[in-house]
Amino acid sequence: MPHATDNRPATLLAMAPSIAARLFTEDRRARLAAIARTDPHLVAHDLHAPEFAAALAEAEVLLTCWGATPLTREVLERAPRLRAVVHAAGSVKQHITPACWERGLRVSSAAGANALPVAEYTLAAILFAGKQVARAARSYRELDGTGHDWRAALHTSGNYRRTVGIVGASRIGRRVIELLRPFDVTTLLYDPYVDPAQAAALGVRLTDLPTLCARSTVVSVHAPQLPETRHMIGAAELAAMPDGATLINTSRGSLVDEAALLPHLESGRLDAVLDVTDPEVPPPGSPFYSLPNVLLTPHMAGSFGNELHRMADHALAELERYAAGAPFAEAVRPDVLDHSA
Repeated sequence: MPHATDNRPATLLAMAPSIAARLFTEDRRARLAAIARTDPHLVAHDLHAPEFAAALAEAEVLLTCWGATPLTREVLERAPRLRAVVHAAGSVKQHITPACWERGLRVSSAAGANALPVAEYTLAAILFAGKQVARAARSYRELDGTGHDWRAALHTSGNYRRTVGIVGASRIGRRVIELLRPFDVTTLLYDPYVDPAQAAALGVRLTDLPTLCARSTVVSVHAPQLPETRHMIGAAELAAMPDGATLINTSRGSLVDEAALLPHLESGRLDAVLDVTDPEVPPPGSPFYSLPNVLLTPHMAGSFGNELHRMADHALAELERYAAGAPFAEAVRPDVLDHSA
């Protein structure tokens, strides 16, 4: 009897090898091999390299993540059978080029999966900010068991009927809004692409950015990095924030004018939770490292540790949909990339 035709799509992993090692456990590599014709241990970290030329020429699908080679016209010319890109991470802007859309490639992203841990981090930061946990811990530690009343400085703490301002109804921003619903807080939203009906459906109050900053005890930034969003939280917005308010940035450092933010932090008027900065790693000696009212973390709000497996599972599910001839659950559309992450 003749062998049945193997209709599994030829798939090539294209990402940094260190990422692939963390993304795909052995059982996930086995699942990948069951879905697609692939070498699940071959990771093409540089699609220009000769050792990957044969696999690239045969690939119908590229399974990408951080460290993927930009898919320029030159790369695509060496991938004549390529039909789809499944990205096991959030933004595709680093490697999906206009040539991909001209070619008619189908593109999927795990942005929804990556949004979940960022939103969880943000929720924790919001609740801790309202409770003034960092200030309480610092005061308690400084007293060193002397018995003085540390509560006096925290009479304004608590999350009851706080106002939280969300800047950007991105996937992450919307997830934060959803996570805030069980709490006794008022949520304001600034997003120029959201109309009043959409805001009502989200259960938030739509407002302009100056009003949001002036009324919010916590301002959390979730807008995309675009030329028009650079320093959108600038001197005027920071000055409008109430004394004791907290700024949370898990988006990109460029959205906040850090030079304008610093005096408010050094005076103690504002607090900040910064998972991203501009530059991404602050230079040696930056006050962000030492200011007691700044929680500085190393861009870890997104998928990290075992959360990478959620993105891998999402990508494998998308590959299964492609193999079955079904549409992607999270297809990337070129027309929305101009105002998304």
